[in-house]
Amino acid sequence: MTEKIQLKVEGMSCGHCVKAVETGVGDLDGVKSVNVNLEKGLVDVDFDHSKVTTESIKEAIEEEGYIVK
Repeated sequence: MTEKIQLKVEGMSCGHCVKAVETGVGDLDGVKSVNVNLEKGLVDVDFDHSKVTTESIKEAIEEEGYIVK
């Protein structure tokens, strides 16, 4: 079952930040797509809820050094 979430993320300021979040989240099994809006500080994720949890996605972002609100 595919699910979509939008997370508010603080601390992203450049293209490197976008790439780090896209890679960190995108590498999770079950994540279909990751779209980062740097200007608004938003991360949209499409994922298979049976393979990955929202909590795992948040943890992946935090492991890259950013704060999920």
